[in-house]
Amino acid sequence: MYAVTSECVLAITKCHPQLNKSGINFPVHSAQSGGSYFILTQTFIGSWASYMTNSPTVIVMIGLPARGKTYMSKKLTRYLNWIGVPTKVFNLGVYRREAVKAYKSYDFFRHDNEEAMEIRKRCALVALRDVKAYLTEEGGQIAVFDATNTTRERRELILSFAKERAYKVFFVESLCDDPDVIAANVMDVKVSSPDYPERHRESVMEDFLKRIECYKVTYQPLDPDENDRDLSFIQVINVGRSFLVNRVQDYIQSKIVYYLMNIHVHSHSIYLCRHGESDYNVEGRIGGDATLSVQGKKFAGALKGFVEEHGLSDLKVWTSQLRRTIQTAEELGVPYEQWKILNEIDAGVCEEMTYDIIEKTYPEEFSLRDQDKYHYRYPGGESYQDLVQRLEPVIMELERQGNVLVICHQAVMRCLLAYFLDKSADDLPYLKCPLHTVLKLTPVAYGCKVDMFDLKVKAVNTHRDRPLVIRNDVVPATFLRRNSFTPLSSHDQVKRPRLYSAGNLPQSRRPLVPFLPSMQSFEDPEGFQYKHILHSGKCLCILSTIYKSGLPSVRMWPRS
Repeated sequence: MYAVTSECVLAITKCHPQLNKSGINFPVHSAQSGGSYFILTQTFIGSWASYMTNSPTVIVMIGLPARGKTYMSKKLTRYLNWIGVPTKVFNLGVYRREAVKAYKSYDFFRHDNEEAMEIRKRCALVALRDVKAYLTEEGGQIAVFDATNTTRERRELILSFAKERAYKVFFVESLCDDPDVIAANVMDVKVSSPDYPERHRESVMEDFLKRIECYKVTYQPLDPDENDRDLSFIQVINVGRSFLVNRVQDYIQSKIVYYLMNIHVHSHSIYLCRHGESDYNVEGRIGGDATLSVQGKKFAGALKGFVEEHGLSDLKVWTSQLRRTIQTAEELGVPYEQWKILNEIDAGVCEEMTYDIIEKTYPEEFSLRDQDKYHYRYPGGESYQDLVQRLEPVIMELERQGNVLVICHQAVMRCLLAYFLDKSADDLPYLKCPLHTVLKLTPVAYGCKVDMFDLKVKAVNTHRDRPLVIRNDVVPATFLRRNSFTPLSSHDQVKRPRLYSAGNLPQSRRPLVPFLPSMQSFEDPEGFQYKHILHSGKCLCILSTIYKSGLPSVRMWPRS
């Protein structure tokens, strides 16, 4: 990657227009000197997720049974999918139950049961085969291998599998010696496990505790001081009371660590509602900073009664910085926090318009949004994808807090609901979030329980259903979606070539990509530095630079 002057880029593209066709782009950045410079980079067409990860990653769970591995796997997968990184869990227990239809007792998990050990190893290999298919053929970016993986031999098998395919590996080990936490986990989750259909609670507890003892015999925890100091991992100790992090490799692993350090296993509920009906809601306008209508003020009073009726004395209240949410919270008579990132989606040039006016004024924009509502970005505004990224800190705080009431907006509430209910990006923009309704979200074992409370205050319906027929005749076939990497005329995304670390993949197996321009430098006796910018062996131009009083003076000669 090199910095060159804007004149140089103009000369390069004028003399060699084929460069733009071969995948080179020239984004502009402001220079400290007051001018501008360009960075020569390689551009690819692909999914948003491929820009967050430079190679597929396998997350390997480690830990004894009843340590919360599956709980963390499912939550982490839900979070990564929500931020746009395709992720899937591969639970080895599912593969084992497919191979062994009838589970009898803990004897299956004894280390000296050779037949069972062979079955378990075959199940692991089948699961790894599916991991490969997901990451290589199905467009996945991250696979979560959810199993005990308690022996160094099993972990070496996974590391060898990943190394052959240039996958990165990140281990997540859950360590817990708190008997109360373990007992609660067994009672809440394992008693209803498919391994124990129609069995008494007491017999389930007895068998499962013996299963744990079978694993303890061969358990080899990660050793950060000796055997495993070169591995990338996080150890989660006693469900988040402390952590040990070792050798984080990249951006996505740092996000995984940050997320795991913020989730806590405690009983709490999250209450979501929209502001009371606003004047703009009545008029059918979007965005803006309107005040509450008469019905909206009635809802604010009803919300106060709801909070008092449910005895939510320790409730934290969050609002956006827009008047309609603040007015709704004021009626509660309790302290509240204003979050700018909870503001409604920015509709840009369409702010304060009705949908009918938008369709007449900006027919192309109206059609584009119907074709891909999640990725579509309003001119001068935001997309739902932008909103998800903006709301990420809110999710982190909600995971850490106790009972919270979030008074927000329709698009914001959709994004938050999509996270907790594990909804896809395609479904997110069409989730129904009616006015004057409170949703209570209570985290349960592997998901989230939803209770809906209609406060019986009339309001307009602001929901717009997914269009059954999408008009694309008003949009040119070559029109590019904002904030997207795929032309509208293409139904299939072009996969972005993987980027591999040096030495990870044989040269013969590396994807063919266009050559980037390179530079050759030399200096003459008078202090001038000359740079030849080359592409495919041809000189595109010559730059000369001399430093006077610490400032560079640059001249450029294009070469045809």
